Amino acid sequence: MTAGVARMRRALPRRVATLSVHTSPLDQPGTGDAGGMNVYVVELSRRLAALGIEVEIFTRATSGDLPPVVEMAPGVLVRHVAAGPFEGLDKLDLPSQLCAFTSGVLRVEAAHEPGYFDLIHSHYWLSGQVGWLAKERWGVPLVHSMHTMAKVKNASLAIGDAPEPTARAIGEAQVVEAADRLIASTEEEAAQLVDLYDADPRKVVTVAPGVDLDVFTPGDVAAARRRLGIAPDAVVLLFVGRIQPLKAPDVLLRAAARLVAADPSLRERLVVAVVGGPSGTGLEHPEHLAELAAELGISYLVRFEPPAHQATLADYYRAATVCVVPSYSESFGLVALESQACGTPVIAAAVGGLRTAVADGVSGRLVNGHDPCEYADAIRDVLDSPRLRADLAAGALRHAAGFGWASTAAGVLDVYADVLTAARQPSSLAVGRR
Repeated sequence: MTAGVARMRRALPRRVATLSVHTSPLDQPGTGDAGGMNVYVVELSRRLAALGIEVEIFTRATSGDLPPVVEMAPGVLVRHVAAGPFEGLDKLDLPSQLCAFTSGVLRVEAAHEPGYFDLIHSHYWLSGQVGWLAKERWGVPLVHSMHTMAKVKNASLAIGDAPEPTARAIGEAQVVEAADRLIASTEEEAAQLVDLYDADPRKVVTVAPGVDLDVFTPGDVAAARRRLGIAPDAVVLLFVGRIQPLKAPDVLLRAAARLVAADPSLRERLVVAVVGGPSGTGLEHPEHLAELAAELGISYLVRFEPPAHQATLADYYRAATVCVVPSYSESFGLVALESQACGTPVIAAAVGGLRTAVADGVSGRLVNGHDPCEYADAIRDVLDSPRLRADLAAGALRHAAGFGWASTAAGVLDVYADVLTAARQPSSLAVGRR
């Protein structure tokens, strides 16, 4: 079947406008506002382009040195839109720049023939606000991915963390109403969209994010530890992610302190690797974790490492005995999936998407709550039983194998085809200019 015939039958888009206002897909995940959403946008765009669909990603310019357009991959362009000062603009201040950003997006389309973009896919509520206006102007469907939601985050705040503003929750509700389709990462997120934001269930589709199974693979543990400067006989507890209260890296440090208190022999072998940079409210006190390690008397056990590129990150996962993801809220939990793809089991909080990303008792353990004692007990179970560790490692590989990006791209493409087909029907859920 030719590509042209397939397009006619499935109403596939030729070109998609992807909106990622507050963080660029070119940013290094693990610091600032860059995280799992960045990985999602990058990987999905690459795979859509490989299927013959052009993707243009619009993001806010954060430096005057950035070129207006960058080819991220064949068929994928990143457009840097000038909207507000290049530096020093907090994410909470970005709503004031949405008009400027929207203007930049609309100008690109206006420079081409009508119908240049077939569809808009916005990521995070700020982008959804821009997508809402662009949808009405261009008369094309809007597909939106929340990634995180204010009402969900505020229901499970870390101690001392600041709640999301009411304006965000209102903005999210507006985007939910305006979008033609809402892509949720898990069935739980889909239910939250319906229950907390009154989303039309017919507009909500669940498509799980993926993991790069070519990069995150099992490997030689000893070789990975040599490359990272970790002793071959070390017991390695790993945290990967942005350093902020939401991600709860302090829970791992407190659990590690309890482990060495209960078993002093671990003081000679335990390594706690924290890979990531300050973000969000964590920027208010960037030395908090180092100070906590000192207070707990485990500074000599803790390695603070900057955000790492994927190849190095895969080495950290391979080198780890267990990866710990104690977040208060996660829409999915990509770190947990990456770790399991490398054959390293995960101890994670039983929240949000982590309940999907981790198969409890098969690829890792889910812990209710954030009591460091509970995490220490779960970690100790793995450390004390080589058989359990081997079983969980095998289960981790099997579980992660079901989450490749090719499957994610296929699922998203089905959503695109469905909404484009629906847009041509008078009774469509898609609302656009006719």
